[in-house]
Amino acid sequence: MQLLCPQNFTDYELIDCGNFEKLERWGNYITIRPEPQAVWNKQLSNSEWERKAHLIFESKSSSSGTWRKLKSAPDQWRINYTANTKNAKPLTFRLGLTSFKHVGLFPEQAVNWDYITNCINDINIPNPKFLNLFAYTGAASIAACAAGADVTHVDSIKQVVSWANENMINSNLTNIRWTVEDALKFARREVKRGNTYNGIILDPPAFGHGANGEKWILEDNITELIDLVLQLLAPKHFLILNAYSLGFSSIILENLLKKKAGKNLQTGELYLQSTSDLKLPLGVWGRFKNF
Repeated sequence: MQLLCPQNFTDYELIDCGNFEKLERWGNYITIRPEPQAVWNKQLSNSEWERKAHLIFESKSSSSGTWRKLKSAPDQWRINYTANTKNAKPLTFRLGLTSFKHVGLFPEQAVNWDYITNCINDINIPNPKFLNLFAYTGAASIAACAAGADVTHVDSIKQVVSWANENMINSNLTNIRWTVEDALKFARREVKRGNTYNGIILDPPAFGHGANGEKWILEDNITELIDLVLQLLAPKHFLILNAYSLGFSSIILENLLKKKAGKNLQTGELYLQSTSDLKLPLGVWGRFKNF
């Protein structure tokens, strides 16, 4: 098992974490947000947190809340990322304050943006086909497109697909194929059509709903989805599976993928390193490639 942390993400910084919160810098603005994994004590004092922060998310329930501004800050702003790989193009992401504590980007996923960029550079196929399931605001789609892939982006929420399209435009890219649909239904149809992809990433949530109210429960649906996704891989391929669910082990991902991946399988955990010298775990991953 490997522990992976983003490197050289200059527009993002985890400053501190603890007491079920995290203090983060996004470009020029610093936020305080809930973090269920941060069960330890903060390294910095509460007064230091509030002195540094521009924005704090205050929960009203387990699934929603509001933002309070401690200093002057916009509701939307942009940050940049350049993959830690050869010939990488700069990517631009629009951030924004949502009622679900998120700001539109999961910075630990930069590890996967680098891996995608490297795989597309190395696979030696013109415009390899890339599929992003549960694609959210599209950082992985943008990275794949910037590296030269023919990208299909699938998410069940129309608003975040529109956000992803904005990120594509901000990054001076074009021609990503947007699909607003339940990921499981999409995978079933693609298998029936005989379509295949050279690269696939999927980052399923613990719980969710499809575009037409379909219920997604990770433990109930992941086995069928992985069986379908493995059928969608072209002869030359790579695949990344993420899971951010409390108690979900990388061994589960190993068992789901090892029959197809064989000895090429890698598994591990994603984390962010704080400048206060703490590691924040943020999910498990499995990946493999064949080319």
